[in-house]
Amino acid sequence: MLTKIWARGGPASGYLFIRYLKAVVLLAALPVSLMFAWMIPAATEGLVRLANSERYRATSYLGLPQDPPLLPAAPRRSGDVVTLFHDRSFKRSLWLLLGPLVMIPELLIAVIAVTGVPSALLSMALWKVESGNASLMGVDINSWFEALTLGPLQVVVSLAFLGWVAPAVARGHAQAVRRLLAPTAAELDTARLQQRVEELTKSRAGAVDSHGAELRRIERDLHDGTQAQLVSLAMRIGIAKQTMADDPEKAAKLLDDARDGAEQAMNELRGVLRTMYPPILADRGLAGAVSALCARCPLPVELRLGELGQVPAPVEAAAYFVVAESLTNVTKHSAAGHVDVLMERRGSELYLAITDDGIGGARINEQSDLLGRGSGLHGMLHRVQAIDGQMELESPIGGPTTLEVMLPCG
Repeated sequence: MLTKIWARGGPASGYLFIRYLKAVVLLAALPVSLMFAWMIPAATEGLVRLANSERYRATSYLGLPQDPPLLPAAPRRSGDVVTLFHDRSFKRSLWLLLGPLVMIPELLIAVIAVTGVPSALLSMALWKVESGNASLMGVDINSWFEALTLGPLQVVVSLAFLGWVAPAVARGHAQAVRRLLAPTAAELDTARLQQRVEELTKSRAGAVDSHGAELRRIERDLHDGTQAQLVSLAMRIGIAKQTMADDPEKAAKLLDDARDGAEQAMNELRGVLRTMYPPILADRGLAGAVSALCARCPLPVELRLGELGQVPAPVEAAAYFVVAESLTNVTKHSAAGHVDVLMERRGSELYLAITDDGIGGARINEQSDLLGRGSGLHGMLHRVQAIDGQMELESPIGGPTTLEVMLPCG
């Protein structure tokens, strides 16, 4: 019974003690804040952060899921009172000023709950030593009758405060904090929209960078490979045309070389096109293309395919390249002995997970590390974010490594 009472009252009393200490600090800073806070932007920012801290502690005490915090204080210049009084987060944080009004009653409840029983036992045992100086229930003790009647009464009252009054007051305080300092639905919508804009801005920047790098790679491949082959082909055909009348055999040999060069140029051109949109996707679909990738992997691959439904072409290409790059990374860097690939439709999204039993330690870096790892994952992340997808990598040292990708299909 006593354990249950302490389990309820201990955290509640601790919560009330901490609220008292914060209220004392807030009360001490209140006069200066009222005079100078409108001039100091950092003061209003601190008040909003304090409000979010209070809501976090109240929610933790109640054992509830954490709610979205108040938006940060609106940026403003020193003395900008107009922006200050239009700042909804600041105005909502002003409810904190009610804390000092209840700090004394809450402290009294917490003190009675925590110290009432020990105080009663000490006073009952030592009243004879310090006769007239010990008190129980606020009454000076001068006889054993008073000690043996008021002492148990104080114990009962203290246990009642510890088990029921303090938890009720702490719960009421926490609920009031959550209600008074909670952002409105409009503010939450604004925060979600701002976060979404930031995510789209970042993904758009990454997509633009990735697209630019891809265009430069395609231009380089065409310039250094296919274009050079076509120039050589044109020169051979020109020379063959000039020598055809005087030396038909040499012209025929040049035409044979030109035919071989044309075939080589076609192969290189197909290779470039394959990196843009693999033809196997059009021929065999996403499931067949991924199956072919897994079959060609030198490591044992267990492929699990769920129902994919209709998948847009950009999503198909992104999923194909994610699997291709992942299998390449696993083969080169992971020292794995087995790979699991799962691909299925989850609602309006395509879910993809690649897991290997290798050494782990994979990281997403803009530049390759000393082992040549990381940059491929960075490019993969840009490819996924370009179509508003999400990618998560879990790769502790020692493995296993799991790459999860969610691609929107709606």
